[in-house]
Amino acid sequence: AMEDGLMQGSRIREGDCAVLKRDDVFKAVPVLRRRKIIFEKQWFYLDNAIGHSYGTTFEVTSGGNLQPKQEVEETTTETKEAGTDNRNIVDDGKSQKLTHDDIKALKDKGIKGQEIVQQLIENSTTFRDKTEFAQDKYIKKKKKKYEAVITIVKPSTRILSTMYYAREPGKINHLRYDTLAQMLTLGNIRAGNKMIVMETCAGLLLGAVMERMGGYGSIIQMYPGGGPIRAATSCFGFPKHFFDHLHEFPLSKVDSLLSGTFSTETLPSEPEDNTLVEEESNGLTDEKQTFLQETEEEPTTEAAMEISQTEEQETMDINAERVECKENKEKESKENVREKQRKQWERRKKLMEAAALLGEKNADGLIVASKFHPTPLLLALLEFVAPSRPFVVYCQYKEPLLDCYTKLRERGGVINLKLSETWLRNYQVLPDRSHPKLTMSGGGGYLLSGITVVLDKGKSDSSNSEALRMEEPSSKRCKVQDLHC
Repeated sequence: AMEDGLMQGSRIREGDCAVLKRDDVFKAVPVLRRRKIIFEKQWFYLDNAIGHSYGTTFEVTSGGNLQPKQEVEETTTETKEAGTDNRNIVDDGKSQKLTHDDIKALKDKGIKGQEIVQQLIENSTTFRDKTEFAQDKYIKKKKKKYEAVITIVKPSTRILSTMYYAREPGKINHLRYDTLAQMLTLGNIRAGNKMIVMETCAGLLLGAVMERMGGYGSIIQMYPGGGPIRAATSCFGFPKHFFDHLHEFPLSKVDSLLSGTFSTETLPSEPEDNTLVEEESNGLTDEKQTFLQETEEEPTTEAAMEISQTEEQETMDINAERVECKENKEKESKENVREKQRKQWERRKKLMEAAALLGEKNADGLIVASKFHPTPLLLALLEFVAPSRPFVVYCQYKEPLLDCYTKLRERGGVINLKLSETWLRNYQVLPDRSHPKLTMSGGGGYLLSGITVVLDKGKSDSSNSEALRMEEPSSKRCKVQDLHC
């Protein structure tokens, strides 16, 4: 109820990222005028929703317009006629007098969904024989089909993780929402932390960490490939200042940073011509990366609007005279060269800042949820974490984490190592019919968590334990091993 209260407080603005909700189905959409949206076999425009509070329920009217739904109190005075059981009801498809064409005619007349449902009940020959529960189920089913009701809610970690897990679990490595909640707790995510995040979950984990930190502290995102993917992060709709303390660092440069060979020579003191030569040799990857970063760092769809504007501009140029076209192109190319140089320089500066932050080796925590094998990742990234800090690793499968567990035990420098899996079952809670839902999630993945301690590199743990084994009799040996665990 408190969360709903918070949702109600803010209003839907143009350019926001909102989440559409219908029963248990969610979809994240940008709020733009005159843009057709298709959700749950319904099409509509969000123009009328702008200005209303988040959490408002809308009804889709003719022409795809949204109208705030008036709360109608259901009349419960009349006692419903209901049967004692459903044993004599046969589903032969003949119980409904209204045909498909009749229902279509009612829809075409503009009759509201509520009234259609009422007509379906009245024209059902078996409705009165059904039990009270079966009647409720029937009404619920028909309402879902004929009442076009949509709620617009403000995005949050809970909503977005539920949405991704239901719609596109592959994109977030099947990271279930309860497992994500465990990660945030075990990782002790709070405002003012300096966190290292390594994820390939479309930016969902990063967004969850950013939301929990509330814009205070700093985050270094480790990324594979050309640049970080933050599609889900942009759905949160964070204010711009949240991104001021978000840094990114490529995984490919971690080894050089640890060995001390990471060079700063590639970074010029100011934008010069030589940056252009280097960039041309790199090809398109850098350009794409900056574009990705820009679009993701600005949660609004301004970047997308800019693209469409430039496309329009180009078509106009084609129609213009060729001489002007040439001049414009020359001007544009010079500007593009400068712009590219500036962006290249800025990106390198950012890289240096991230390298400096990592180099301090005093991060307050490490969170990993990726499609890569966790062992080499963890062994490298734990070097940047201060002692007595938590780390959490997620993996969809148990075996890679077991391997990681044994490697960390051998290496030392960690305590309180735990490999866990949370079990989740949804319940339907209704009077006289509360029971577990029939469908449940098969598995939410596994977590390996622990706490870093100072690793005494002079004395390895193995030599100590060997010495102990030599001295202790076999009965005490087990106890020593237990203590280590």
